[in-house]
Amino acid sequence: MRRTARLASVLRPVVVPGCSRLPAAGRRSFHQKSKDSSEALGPAARLPDAEPFAPVTPRQKITIQDIHDRREKAGRLVAMTAAASDSDMFKAPSLDKPMAKRWDHHLTAESLVRAPCKLKQAARHLKKPGIISLGGGLPCAEYFPIESLTMKVATVDGGFSEEETRTFGRATTIGKYDVAKNKGVYDLSISLNYHQATGSPQMMRWVTEHTELVANPPYADWKTCLTIGSTGALEQAFRMLCDKERGDSVLTEEYSFSTALETAWPLGVKTFGVKMDEEGLLPESMDEMLTNWDAGARGARKPHVLYTVPSGQNPTGATQGEKRRRDIYAICQKHDVFIIEDEPYYFLQMPPYAGPGASHPPPPASVDEFLDSLIPSLLSMDVDGRVLRMDSFSKVVVPGSRLGWVTASDQIIERYIRHAEVASQGPSGISQAVMFKMLDEEWGHEGFLRWLMYLQQQYTKRRDTIVSACEEFLPRDIVSWVPPRAGMFHWLHVDPSRHPDAGRKTLLEIEEEIFDLCIEKGALVARGSWFVAEEGRGPSDIFFRATYAAATPENMTEAIRRFGEAVRESYRLA
Repeated sequence: MRRTARLASVLRPVVVPGCSRLPAAGRRSFHQKSKDSSEALGPAARLPDAEPFAPVTPRQKITIQDIHDRREKAGRLVAMTAAASDSDMFKAPSLDKPMAKRWDHHLTAESLVRAPCKLKQAARHLKKPGIISLGGGLPCAEYFPIESLTMKVATVDGGFSEEETRTFGRATTIGKYDVAKNKGVYDLSISLNYHQATGSPQMMRWVTEHTELVANPPYADWKTCLTIGSTGALEQAFRMLCDKERGDSVLTEEYSFSTALETAWPLGVKTFGVKMDEEGLLPESMDEMLTNWDAGARGARKPHVLYTVPSGQNPTGATQGEKRRRDIYAICQKHDVFIIEDEPYYFLQMPPYAGPGASHPPPPASVDEFLDSLIPSLLSMDVDGRVLRMDSFSKVVVPGSRLGWVTASDQIIERYIRHAEVASQGPSGISQAVMFKMLDEEWGHEGFLRWLMYLQQQYTKRRDTIVSACEEFLPRDIVSWVPPRAGMFHWLHVDPSRHPDAGRKTLLEIEEEIFDLCIEKGALVARGSWFVAEEGRGPSDIFFRATYAAATPENMTEAIRRFGEAVRESYRLA
């Protein structure tokens, strides 16, 4: 009943006057049982009579077959220009799951006063059969000077490597009027026009299903929303949750993603670092900080937001184990802290480093085995609805897509949408079309997960290359490290106490000297001081971040050799 009520509020297709390639009486919204196009686009724009989705209980696992069955029951997805959607239209109903807590006391005044966009709300009247719209400023697709886009993409059967894609990849085309010609569910006449701030229903369906497969949040009223990538999503989240006028601040790892810090500081939001070990953020340190918080000494009230990168943390490469994540979540419950979980590297989890040339355990035999091998997300543990998880295609498909999504409670996503309506207005339609064509129509969920399995193997090889190079070329009595278990970054500790100028030069001066010598010798690494969580505070140690994401194995090894030379020269080693 709850899902039926939600579907009843779906917007009908938006039809730009004079531009529809469909008969005036031939428009219908979203899922459609019939395979016949004349019937599928029948007159009254009625809701489909699809069978109800099977409900899901808290402990039940969602499978790809479940999603296939659900789509078969729902029928063809028909959603035209600027159609509205949300996750409730695509996910299975939840039985015996709790509702999320309310977060009004954490939301900012700016977020609380945001009202729905009047023009986008007006589009809801388009569900009235036969209505002629003169209300929206949507351009006519006739004037889009692109007839089709064709791309060659890797196939699951042909293989994912660059050479395999070149040889066995398949050319796929998205045309301007594919939907009208019954050739697909998404085309350029839709994707190149305006969307709702949530993004297209076509991609919303995909990310909702993907979230069910990966996390299946244990509360009922979770939703997703497409984003323009995690950096833009984080800026919106900070503005929703942190208000400089009330002295808000954010907890994060003591070394944190520099762009996240640079997002918070201009908003007048202070950031405070929690101590870390090889598994990342220490929950006992976080508990101690919050329990003994002195607002006067800190210049900020007790934080109610945690920003964390649990997998392959940037810059340290640390990965929180399952127990660590549960302990962090429990501390957040104790102190009523809302969690922003940034997971761009979640699927780049790897087996432990076993030494140069050592073999690894065989890769997962199936996508189910792959999913089971991943450390559970904080989102999958979230019984309160206190987690906003940010996902992105940037690290696992292409960063230039500027496309990602957030998952959180209905209340948080609704506030996020209100902000997006007057800011980004949602991600690029071209990006959505390209990604939908590949992820949904060409690969499907299983194909995408197999692509992630391929990436996992490739990044494991790259991780092994850089760690092996460190073992060969770096002075082990000066430089130490923990081989990363996820992500793209290798965190190198340089012992300042062994430097000949220790006590005479500051840590920043020694760090700068090594950095400048690296540049002189032709190697670029990132300085650890760039990632110190607290603005204006110097580092308490010396670290450098090296990435193994892009350089060839040969160049990566050579860069580490040059870094080793720079360290030896700075430390005046023979």
